[in-house]
Amino acid sequence: MAFWWPLLVLALAYALCRFLLMLIPPNVPSIEVDTSDVVDDGGQARDNSFIYIPPRGRTQQADRKVQCYEPATMKYLGYFPALTTAEVEERVAQARKAQKIWAKSSFKQRRQFLRILLKYIIDHQELICEISSRDTGKTMVDASLGEIMTTCEKITWLLSEGEQWLKPEYRSSGRSMIHKRSKVEFYPLGVLGAIVSWNYPFHNIFNPMLAAVFSGNSIVIKVSEHASWSGCFYFRIIQAALTAVGAPENLVDVITGFAETGEALVSTVDKIIFVGSPGVGKMIMSKASETLIPVTLELGGKDAFIVCEDVDVSHVAQVAVRAALQSSGQNCAGAERFYVHKDIYSSFVTQVSKIVKSVTAGPPLAGKYDMGAICVQEHSERLQNLLNDALDKGANIVIRGSFGNLGEDAVDQFFPPTVIENVNHTMKLMQEEAFGPIIPIMKFSTDEEAVQLANDSNYGLGCAVFSGSQKRAKQIASQIHCGVAAVNDFASNYMCQSLPFGGVKHSGFGRFAGVEGLRACCLVKSVVEDRWWPFIKTKIPKPIQYPVAENGFEFQESLVEALYGLNIWDRLRALVNVLKFLSDQHPSGIKRSD
Repeated sequence: MAFWWPLLVLALAYALCRFLLMLIPPNVPSIEVDTSDVVDDGGQARDNSFIYIPPRGRTQQADRKVQCYEPATMKYLGYFPALTTAEVEERVAQARKAQKIWAKSSFKQRRQFLRILLKYIIDHQELICEISSRDTGKTMVDASLGEIMTTCEKITWLLSEGEQWLKPEYRSSGRSMIHKRSKVEFYPLGVLGAIVSWNYPFHNIFNPMLAAVFSGNSIVIKVSEHASWSGCFYFRIIQAALTAVGAPENLVDVITGFAETGEALVSTVDKIIFVGSPGVGKMIMSKASETLIPVTLELGGKDAFIVCEDVDVSHVAQVAVRAALQSSGQNCAGAERFYVHKDIYSSFVTQVSKIVKSVTAGPPLAGKYDMGAICVQEHSERLQNLLNDALDKGANIVIRGSFGNLGEDAVDQFFPPTVIENVNHTMKLMQEEAFGPIIPIMKFSTDEEAVQLANDSNYGLGCAVFSGSQKRAKQIASQIHCGVAAVNDFASNYMCQSLPFGGVKHSGFGRFAGVEGLRACCLVKSVVEDRWWPFIKTKIPKPIQYPVAENGFEFQESLVEALYGLNIWDRLRALVNVLKFLSDQHPSGIKRSD
């Protein structure tokens, strides 16, 4: 007891000191970001705004302007230039110069950058969410869940664990290299490129940027033409935080444009990260093959949502509706296929329908609505075509949600939440990514059938499995071919930023987040050095020095058996032979002591 008592006192004192240090707020400076041209004076849009009628076809690209408008109201927001190939090359060249300086920065400086961002985000949640809402049509609550919380969680994880995962990692050296020290070192790749989608305009910029900058890279991000207005404002936040820590200018850049701009970015960076559709992802891969740069693709999803008969139906129904209507009905990382056990099928459909009946869609900043607008022009027409195909093949609409007070010019940008039953896999709705607020519910009889249905898809991003038995849910989830699985929950994986995020099949490859995502921003270098230098140095054994001795191969045979033989006595006998070979002054041939 006398021995342990001082150790216990020291441990308690250490814990107390850590607790007291936590009470001392860190010294994090505030930053000022110009919001004069984006903040409304209380209305949905400023007085000088007007209704925008998007041109059909490729008119925007021909004009070399990215036109921006609020999808929920069609109010005009302005335009940004569509950068040419030469302009993109210049931006990347500037980022490359900045990266050479930033690569030498300390983790202390990088952490301060993260803290400044975190402070600004927490203090300006409403502003950030409102900007996202205006540009994409999502509600403030959906923006908070998908934009603010995920980004804050990523920053917090990097602050807590980022440095330790970028430090050299020591590995075992094996039997033949026991006198060596082996490690893996992580160096910045250089200039990363990211082409991101519109569905989470804030997080889709910050997600690759945070990992890139923390690992010593620079990054150039092409934002979607459907979310350029918000993306360029969010860029100001990053610029202000970088300036506050003395980072070099042009370390992070945000560019706008169309296909030409994206192609130019792929051709000039050291790695490309793409978030978007499988079709464009294939074109990105093809372009990246010209310079043989690494590619991370986060593509479409058709996530399965499996409900066993032993669940709390009312609870899971609420989760299901949230999963389907996530992010204002844009279905960003949402579930698109619902498989429910036949014993509770009717009650589950009834519960889901009751919830959907209460859901109202409308301009998210004009009233209290549960769901916002469809962001992309003409997408509601595609959703209706998918629905019509299912109806033609025998499906039934159970219920549709309602609309709020829509403007005359914005009706096409809204699609009511829709519950549909009697679906099957011959329907396009169950095979193609919908990206919309449709809840198709199909019944299954056995767990094996549920797994088979879930795997019958070209996509493999994620799944969610619900059962009163956690063991059963885990067993089902383990058999589904996808990159992300949630057991008795939905989308909780992405809030665990220590975990990698990504899919398989047409959902892409490579990973964001976690150790895997952070190290994917690095040149991974294997390093071997002498463990006891200069006392023990590597020397080539005499029998295999040039000119190789006659018994060189016999020496190698004995050496291999001494190192890797399965029987200890055989290894010892082989070791004796090795020593004989090494001590022989006139190497020719030594009879093995077999």
